[in-house]
Amino acid sequence: MICETTKKGVDCLFMSKQGCSYKDNTCKPVVEQCTGCEKAQEFAGGTYCAAYPEPALKWKTGKCNFATHIKREAKKEKVINALKASKRKAKGR
Repeated sequence: MICETTKKGVDCLFMSKQGCSYKDNTCKPVVEQCTGCEKAQEFAGGTYCAAYPEPALKWKTGKCNFATHIKREAKKEKVINALKASKRKAKGR
């Protein structure tokens, strides 16, 4: 449904016919770590996250998984074929 409280005009999962169903009936503003994120949007009441209602909880345990301004590096491990490795070792290479 369309938000009627803090993010007016935005489709929100927490909106119901009775109003906002998130705790305290409102979304929480973004925290300092969200600076530069594409999901942080400016509204009349302040800056709020478009993906999550309480960004401080996402940053509490580490990096936010919705953050677009953080580069994540994938660890690439070299795959070793065990059969070939044992043959190489037997030959003395």
